[in-house]
Amino acid sequence: MKGIFTVGLLVLSNTFMTIAWYGHLKFAEMKWFSKLGLISIVLISWGIALFEYFFQVPANRIGYKEHGGPFSLIELKVLQEVITLIVFSIFTLLIFKNETFRWNHVVGFVFLVLAVYFIFKK
Repeated sequence: MKGIFTVGLLVLSNTFMTIAWYGHLKFAEMKWFSKLGLISIVLISWGIALFEYFFQVPANRIGYKEHGGPFSLIELKVLQEVITLIVFSIFTLLIFKNETFRWNHVVGFVFLVLAVYFIFKK
């Protein structure tokens, strides 16, 4: 159960982080947002990213073996990276409709999934 909870928290944290890192590129299409300076955009992104930490830190504490969770530190990191890639891919396809995934992207993603397989292999 801790593993599922950890993954859920990681998905939430990565959703906020993806919006903080890349959302401003889409928000620029809004008239009021396009008038903001870089400092304002950074501060808004930091505000969004704060929520990422509300989910990321508990996910790592709950999921880490030394705190009673099912994952080693390396497993947590690789899991987080793959979740980041999945969240980013969904975000890109839904929000940035002008972006396309090519065959080399798919091959790269497959290699990353294989990396997870080998990291978790006992």
